[in-house]
Amino acid sequence: MTVRAPAGYAAIITAAGRGARAGSDRPKQWRNLGSQPVIAHTLAAFAGFDRIVLVVHPDDMADAVTRFAGPVTIVTGGETRSASVMAGLLALEGQASHVLVHDGARPLTPASVIQGVVDALQGGAVAAAPALPVSDTLWRGDGGNVTAITTRDGLYRAQTPQGFRLPEILAAHRMHPGGATDDVALALKIGLEVTITPGSEDNLKITWPDDFARAERLMGAERLMGNAMDIRMGNGFDVHAFEPGDHVWLCGIRVPHDSGLKGHSDADVGMHALTDAIYGALAQGDIGRHFPPSDPQWKGTESHVFLRHAIDLARERGFRLGNADVTLICETPKIGPHADAMQTRLAEIMQVETGRISVKATTSERLGFTGRGEGIAAIATATLIGG
Repeated sequence: MTVRAPAGYAAIITAAGRGARAGSDRPKQWRNLGSQPVIAHTLAAFAGFDRIVLVVHPDDMADAVTRFAGPVTIVTGGETRSASVMAGLLALEGQASHVLVHDGARPLTPASVIQGVVDALQGGAVAAAPALPVSDTLWRGDGGNVTAITTRDGLYRAQTPQGFRLPEILAAHRMHPGGATDDVALALKIGLEVTITPGSEDNLKITWPDDFARAERLMGAERLMGNAMDIRMGNGFDVHAFEPGDHVWLCGIRVPHDSGLKGHSDADVGMHALTDAIYGALAQGDIGRHFPPSDPQWKGTESHVFLRHAIDLARERGFRLGNADVTLICETPKIGPHADAMQTRLAEIMQVETGRISVKATTSERLGFTGRGEGIAAIATATLIGG
């Protein structure tokens, strides 16, 4: 399950640290957990938020832009966690009412934990954060010996995401530029009341080398229980009118014809419908959201650029293509002789086996604009599987 955040709610994912305690010469958030980097799993948990700000180290900016630019706003972090959160808050100032701040190294946060924070904020809380009551006996020690027992009454293990009304937490950061251990600490410094919401033992923060193995086990257990399977389906529809020309582009194949198709890009109606189907399955709008037709840089762009962006975005969010089905609706040209080539080309672009792609055609029995030979329509369905 993915949390669908209310309008005005944004997420900041902090991923600018170096994670030296986790071992390896590569920061922990960029190391693979399963087939995806840790940070990709973390971002996937917040896919239902309209605004996501990813805060990264300058050395990781190029990789972050390549993988996540588009629906994710990427900003450069500071030398401390507080400075990185501040960078994210400034990117959202005036654009969101509430914000959830989350550690990039917590890749397995259950949806119920995120939902609990959102529910508390919607219920009127100024600030809310998940935590687990301390259940173990606590010792104080010196030189390897126990020196005292500390009561665990009223003690909690703090987790993220920590949620706030954006103006208040931004004010807290501005009033205390020296920072604190987390954002709740800053909220308390300016007198905000912080509601405790339920945490989860699965909300692991990867810190030590052994945590990767533990995270892998948790992912495996979820799969066995069926909880990690996330199946999405999206639909796409597109229309392009004929104009003078000698060919049309359909599903990546140049098809000779006595007309062309009119469009801002190459007017590949089949590929546009499929691209929108993938965006739809991800709840990420349509082509126009990612490649605005008002932007002249996209004029004449080959449609494989759009399709590749959509499928790469799906993979970055932890999904793989189950299957895709494209139906072209036209009287002419005849699609049958080219359908196999279209299937192969779409599979090449999306880097999947051809058996997962279907391309077929139908007419509208000479009814409507397609029946009158005024243009071509296409519908597409895409199934994405996460987990």
